Amino acid sequence: MEVDGPATAAKGEMKVFHCTNCEQLVFFESTQCVHCGHTLAYLPDLQIMGSLEPEQGGMWIANASGVPHTYRLCENYTVHNVCNWAIPDFETQTQCQSCRLTRIAPDLDRSGFKEAWYRLEVAKRRLVYTLQQLHCFVKSSTEDPRGVAFDFLADPENPDETAAAPVQSGHSNGIITINIAEADDAERERRRLQLHEPYRTLLGHFRHESGHYYWNLLIKDSDSIDEFRRLFGDERPDYDQALQNYYNHGAPPNWQQEFVTAYYGAHPWEDWAETWAHYLHIVDTLETAAACGLTLHPVRLDEPSLRSSFDPMKPGTDFRHLIDRWFPLTYILNNLNRGLGLLDGYPFVLSPRSIEKLSFVHSTVHAVSVEKQRV
Repeated sequence: MEVDGPATAAKGEMKVFHCTNCEQLVFFESTQCVHCGHTLAYLPDLQIMGSLEPEQGGMWIANASGVPHTYRLCENYTVHNVCNWAIPDFETQTQCQSCRLTRIAPDLDRSGFKEAWYRLEVAKRRLVYTLQQLHCFVKSSTEDPRGVAFDFLADPENPDETAAAPVQSGHSNGIITINIAEADDAERERRRLQLHEPYRTLLGHFRHESGHYYWNLLIKDSDSIDEFRRLFGDERPDYDQALQNYYNHGAPPNWQQEFVTAYYGAHPWEDWAETWAHYLHIVDTLETAAACGLTLHPVRLDEPSLRSSFDPMKPGTDFRHLIDRWFPLTYILNNLNRGLGLLDGYPFVLSPRSIEKLSFVHSTVHAVSVEKQRV
């Protein structure tokens, strides 16, 4: 299928950003360099955080490797301050590649929703970054009929006075809905405990729901459907009934042998979406670790070791190399969290069957990525 993204494979160091004016270390969410004071913006075409100089007509100049580039700031940067991306001057849109995906933004007249919108857009930009690095198709539904749209919706203000039902996060025909309440840390933790989930994050919601979207693009009606059904099960039985059975009776007793969490077993679509999200979780964290030069040199030979020189998003990457680096990284991640008195950063156990499913996601993504390189 056709894909959209950077023309070259992302390098590992793209997860570590520097101000292009003074080389100060900055972050993906930064808007100003704390060292030289320059305005910063992420430049999607160059995949860097650029320091900007104001130009006439609301334009900005970024000097990258001595070459000037002209940009406009995203409308949601200048008007609402919920974005930090720029738009190359040759593009006509007023919003950046990520903000154009948002179809319905939160009602800013409601208290706290401006802050919630910022958190939602931050999570979405991280999702978009990873998808672009993997050369996945990323366009808005207004630009392409196969594109995606995000609706950020809220539960009724007075549920006792209205028949409106609470908003359910989910995906339907290219539209991803996220309940704005998920941007509230306390509310999200309450729901995590209520549902007995080991892990629940705002970014995780975006990754999961994008999995449903990409199932339609990459698996449905493709040559991979038989292999999908062998690994994940037959998706054709009624989805709503399968979810109801899960909520009524729970996961099968041996779910640990087949799935990463119990919810994976609700329906093959949910298994795929959760596995997809898990895969994005893995490659994003591995890329960050490699960009930071993280290595493990154990004292004993039977302890985990890790080499950092590895690009998990490079087309054609061997899945075995990815997973062999993932386990040592989760070891140090969980130990560091425990040292800080926090819950495990990676509270999962991967069975051989789960690893096989992750390998299938990897092969699916990288088949698209390799094809992009041939175009």
